[in-house]
Amino acid sequence: MNSIRVRLGVLGLALLAGFTTPTAASAARAAPAPTVEEQRLDRAVPREILRRSGFDTVAPRLARALDAARSYGEARRAVTREGTRLWQRAVDRAQGRGPLAGDLSRDDDRPLYWARLGMTRDVRTWEPEFGLTDRQRAALLDRLERTSRGQETIGRPHGKGLKQILLTGFDPFTLDRDIRISNPSGATALALDGTVIETADGPARIETAVFPVRWRDFTDGTVERTLRPHLPGTDLFTTVSQGRAGRFDIERTNGAWRGGFGDNDGIGRTETVPVSDPASQPQWTTTTLPYREIVAAHTGRFPVYDNTGVTEIPAGGTEPVVRPDGPTPGSTARAGGGGDYLSNEIAYRATLLRDRLGLHDTLPGGHVHTPVLQFGAGNTTQITDPEFVRNRLDIIAQVKAILRVAAERA
Repeated sequence: MNSIRVRLGVLGLALLAGFTTPTAASAARAAPAPTVEEQRLDRAVPREILRRSGFDTVAPRLARALDAARSYGEARRAVTREGTRLWQRAVDRAQGRGPLAGDLSRDDDRPLYWARLGMTRDVRTWEPEFGLTDRQRAALLDRLERTSRGQETIGRPHGKGLKQILLTGFDPFTLDRDIRISNPSGATALALDGTVIETADGPARIETAVFPVRWRDFTDGTVERTLRPHLPGTDLFTTVSQGRAGRFDIERTNGAWRGGFGDNDGIGRTETVPVSDPASQPQWTTTTLPYREIVAAHTGRFPVYDNTGVTEIPAGGTEPVVRPDGPTPGSTARAGGGGDYLSNEIAYRATLLRDRLGLHDTLPGGHVHTPVLQFGAGNTTQITDPEFVRNRLDIIAQVKAILRVAAERA
């Protein structure tokens, strides 16, 4: 009986220790579920885009690397490597380098978007044996986002007289309206990254990055974090997004307001754009791009407009008023020329950063809205068609022409 009691006592201590001293794996919370954005990967169109571009191998490659990782450090190195590789692969594909896998045209930005979501879903739901804290998982996702968007490979121009142009694009959005959608601003970023254009004032190198369509990332400062190291050494910058059908707009004024439209995770925000030092935050910022010269030049088949309209609450007023000629003194922003969504916000943040760095009078910069990228007439189900490709290529070419005019006239 005594030996039995001893064994039971040892067992009780072991059980007590198991409840009071968590292992490394149990110390970390269970992996979160995929986001709304990531859940769209299970639909037929994303799978077809990945298969027809050859990018269906990207996420499985990262998954294998994560399975082989035996520490957080190894996982971080794998995420950094595979995220950087994805961005470079997408750029190479867009610029005609390397073999073409699949039958989608090289200018297509959607393989990058959907492949990245496959990777983020794998990281988000990964449960390694060594355990992963919430902070570590968030850091891995951050590394993956930044490296696969070109945000950490923005280079400096090398060579005498070589100017630098910085351009940003966006992911596809409004995917619940049409999951086939492509974003010509993201396609432009891929097509132009690292390329050199010849201007009347000499060569200029274009560096690009792509941003998510998510309010949370903008609140967390992704725009400022990416652009702040580079604006002082840049000769020209423009944020680019998809705007209205059949036209380009050079947005004159940007407003400090979020209008509440849902992002790619289905989340809306209605509030003043949150920035650091809100006490000194202006309601409006303005372009310093040479908009008159851009509008006057022939840059392509789409007309280009100097868009001066805003929506404001006038000083002393309570109701929003549309102002076709820009804001009035003391007014409160409700929409910039580019609206009240993330395209307006990236323009606001980039130009506010320009001004806070003391570069308003020396650095040309602002926002360009491209035409909506449209499918051919009658195409309601196919993921591509000749007119769709032609429209995207024409938009890319016209953005490049606009950059050339801006660089020469700024």
